[in-house]
Amino acid sequence: MKHCISANQIMVGTMGLVVLSALSGCQSASQEQAEPKNKFLVVEQLSNGKYVIVEEVPTEGPSHAIIRSKDENGTVHERVLTESEMKELANQEYKKMESGQSELNAEPHSEGMGLAGTILAAAGGALLGNMIGNALMNNANVRKHQEMSNRSEYHRSSSGMNTPASSSNQKKSFFGNSASKSTSSSSSFGG
Repeated sequence: MKHCISANQIMVGTMGLVVLSALSGCQSASQEQAEPKNKFLVVEQLSNGKYVIVEEVPTEGPSHAIIRSKDENGTVHERVLTESEMKELANQEYKKMESGQSELNAEPHSEGMGLAGTILAAAGGALLGNMIGNALMNNANVRKHQEMSNRSEYHRSSSGMNTPASSSNQKKSFFGNSASKSTSSSSSFGG
């Protein structure tokens, strides 16, 4: 028995696979966006009493945060906030924000925020749901506060900001070499 496959059949089959692949990729990407990721945060108190995030990591378990502060003797103290405590702080700050009384409503004046504002800006979507997370991300002042108050490498990489180590002006080639050191050679094929 002869089996003949035409170029058209191959093309149609290939196009079908490409479309299915693209659709399944879009579906998984939308599912990832739909599910807020829980967060593990390390929050540090500055000398001015404001807080900044020094570490942020997505976690499979419940969200939680370690709050670091120094006393007048320079001794570092750490305490853990559970997910329920974080939700309570974020919810209180969100209510303040809705009534116009939160520092997240105004332009940032310095690095850091209050503890509740810091937690809401960093993990509002994970703690209070996607609708609130989207509302926060659509607010320009919240984004500015978040940029000024989040020092974590995870935040810098996920928001597309350059880290000090990668912000050099020297361009890199595909293989990691700097462009000024790379050499080019030309060759011709067939002659």
